[in-house]
Formats: sequence, structure tokens, C-alpha cells
Amino acid sequence: MTVRLNVGDQAPDFTATTDTGSTIRLSDFRGKRVILYFYPKDDTSGCTTQACGFRDAYPQIEEKNAVVLGVSPDGVKSHQKFKTKHNLPFTLLVDEDHTIAEAYGVWAEKSMYGKKYWGIERSHFVIDEHGVIVEAAVKVKPEESVKRAVAALG
Repeated sequence: MTVRLNVGDQAPDFTATTDTGSTIRLSDFRGKRVILYFYPKDDTSGCTTQACGFRDAYPQIEEKNAVVLGVSPDGVKSHQKFKTKHNLPFTLLVDEDHTIAEAYGVWAEKSMYGKKYWGIERSHFVIDEHGVIVEAAVKVKPEESVKRAVAALG
């Protein structure tokens, strides 16, 4: 049974390791807006498109009192490499045991070339200053994710 979060729901809080190896909680960002986006794997084509889209929109995002947090099952070293290679100005979170993805209902059975496996569905959640979801998009295309998330900031 997969959780489905909707606009108006309280965003599930979590603790995660960042790309620098430090630990943060979603609740650390109360008072700011957060674009929390989930992607399957560092440095793959769609994930790079999505990350670079958020990178390019980052000045606009910051102007709207918001931050971006990217989440994937990759580890700290992989995140550091990806972040450096593409000059990403935001934090990437490690979700190796996919507990954050599960809490947000985006850890799902997928299929490629007839083979079934579990992985992250590309998605994003825009969370307001009080921790409430104001935009939720699951199974979203990389370019569409950036446009919709930034538009949701107003």
C-alpha cells in the first residue's frame, strides 16, 4: 500500500545525510519554502536535466524564500561527484534505505525491458513555510518538474 500525499497534507518530517556528510531535518527549514524533489540516480540523463533545471532556476527560487533539496538512493560520494560536475547550488540528500521516498509515496515497482524492480518515481513536492504541501507531482518529466515547482512558488 503506497502512501499518496496531496496538496494540503503536512509534509512528513525526516532526518537525512547530506552530500557533505552532515545531517539535516526537513523541519530545519520551517520559515522557508522547500522544493523537495526525488530522482532515480545521479548523473543519468533525465536526472541531470532535472537537476540542471533547478540549478538554472535557483536565483528565482531563492528570491521566493525557497530552497531545493534533491533526494536519491545514491550515497555521499556519488552526490558529491554529481554536484561538482554540474555545479549544483543546492543540497542533495542520501536516501539509501529509501525511507524518505517511502514516506512520500514515490518508492514504487517499476519495469524496464520487461524486468520489474523497485525504484524512485521522479517527482517533486513544494512545501510552504509551515510544512504543508502546496504542490505535488509524481511521475513527472524532468523539465516539467522544474517548471511546475517554480510556478508553485508564485
